[in-house]
Amino acid sequence: AGKTSCLKKLSDEEISHIMPTQGFNIKSLVQAGFKLNVWDIGGQKTIRPYWNQYFNDTNALIYVVDSADRPRVEETGVELNSLLEEESLADIPLLVFANKQDLWNAMPAKELAEALLLHNIRDRKWTIQECSAKTGKGLQEGITWVLKHVKK
Repeated sequence: AGKTSCLKKLSDEEISHIMPTQGFNIKSLVQAGFKLNVWDIGGQKTIRPYWNQYFNDTNALIYVVDSADRPRVEETGVELNSLLEEESLADIPLLVFANKQDLWNAMPAKELAEALLLHNIRDRKWTIQECSAKTGKGLQEGITWVLKHVKK
């Protein structure tokens, strides 16, 4: 979906040769005077059962979606809803990055939000932000939203 690429772009790092994350990466970012400790957790089906090991002390959930991979949107929505039911993630803000907007077949944010049933989310603040890890477009806007909505 582009989680590692988004993170590297936000850190001004090279993104040309990124392999799918096996397990997790931890990265610290400084944004608007805040230090963000970001856990970049792989999205493969074999890793998903272990996601909940990383939820303690989470202040925001950033869910990166490949908006050009239309066949997997339903599966993506199921996984997102499963995450949102986790007790340790209750009430924390959700940012959905609609990544890969640089591709011609990318779903616009509004269409992706409908497909993911985001309008049904009532227990937390959420937003969806179109972005491209390749160009960097939309990434900073998403992080700014997160910083504004994280409980201080």
